[in-house]
Amino acid sequence: MRFKGLDLNLLVAMDVLLDEQSVSRAAERMNVSQPAMSAALTRIRDYFADPILQLHGKRMIPTAHAIRIQPRLKELLRDLDVLISESSQFDSTKSERRFRIGTSDFLLAVLFPAVTQEIERTAPGVRIETIQPSDSMSSTLDQGFLDLIISPEYMLSSDHPTELLFEEDYVVVGWAKNPAFRRRKLTQEDFFDAGHVAVELGRVRRTSFAEAHLQEMPRERRIDMNVSSFLVAPEMVVNSMRLTVMQRRLALLFAERLDIAISEMPFPFPKMREMIQYHTTRENDPGLRWLRDLIKKHANLSNNRK
Repeated sequence: MRFKGLDLNLLVAMDVLLDEQSVSRAAERMNVSQPAMSAALTRIRDYFADPILQLHGKRMIPTAHAIRIQPRLKELLRDLDVLISESSQFDSTKSERRFRIGTSDFLLAVLFPAVTQEIERTAPGVRIETIQPSDSMSSTLDQGFLDLIISPEYMLSSDHPTELLFEEDYVVVGWAKNPAFRRRKLTQEDFFDAGHVAVELGRVRRTSFAEAHLQEMPRERRIDMNVSSFLVAPEMVVNSMRLTVMQRRLALLFAERLDIAISEMPFPFPKMREMIQYHTTRENDPGLRWLRDLIKKHANLSNNRK
């Protein structure tokens, strides 16, 4: 879509470029290639007859013109987002809307197969795009590039509404032939004597919910392996003496196909509150409300299967 000769998609690209002050980071945030983002910057520069971003040493900094128009650009994009969401009448059976959701591989494994199957049956034109958690996920929601974030409570911004999706408890998982699992209950000595597989996420906010709390324990574990995906951790304990701490729903899912054993935590451990968050301007968006209700329905069904 063009307005006065300007491709309006370039306004979104310019906003992200000015935020990140880096072509590569902007490309990553918008889920496009670096050459595509460089081409967008070239077109923005041509239209505005201004460099917009200039190389200063090894950094790119915004020009005076870019600094001057950035607040109005953000306001315009927010107003457009509100206009589109509030003026739309949503009929899930006829909609061809695409929803972008920031969420973890944990939820993609235990919840989204059922969600997407129902969408395929009842709303065949609706498309779901999922984005893995990143350090810029909250700012991506701020700018309207995500419809929902589904994440542990501690990782969310306080600037937008949240709703509780479910509470999740944690268990210890290991190879079924690990001698520590021959007893009815894993002991603290078993736990701390073993090597562990730990899950860490992101470049800045690296620590997962489980790791954040385990690191506060008075006794330190021996970490034999760090992985960046919840789905990899159970694979890494098979045919080894290693243990991993993981979400109960995910452990039960993997127990259907892997030779693993599951034990309760050998000490008190908090439950994780998994939340849904959406932009404050989208509270009355009927399509988003439909999607939230659908996700919550399947989360409740998943609770009943635990």
